[in-house]
Amino acid sequence: MITVENHIGKISVSEKYLTEIVRHAVCDCFGVADVCSTNTFRSAVSSLTRGKLFRRKGVIIHTDNDGITIDLHIKVSYGTNIKAAFDSIVHKVSFTVEETVGIHVNNVNVFADDMND
Repeated sequence: MITVENHIGKISVSEKYLTEIVRHAVCDCFGVADVCSTNTFRSAVSSLTRGKLFRRKGVIIHTDNDGITIDLHIKVSYGTNIKAAFDSIVHKVSFTVEETVGIHVNNVNVFADDMND
């Protein structure tokens, strides 16, 4: 459970729900092929089970005093302008989380771990 207190009051959201919001926002962005796992073991198990295990792969959420920081590990499509794609991802994820949940996003860190042919 992620809990943040702001001028309106206390906001509590489950980590699974917030992770799914972020994953949907990222996968809708141009140039993103998939969200990658941050762990080699989890990546292997996820690919063998077609994503049925470790569904929260690639999205790590850290809470701060006044908001959250999100780390994303993604697979980009070949030929994508990485800088433009990352700027789009940062903007869309921040906007989606702040509008949907009401929690301020301090920072979105995007890491390109793989490339799709």
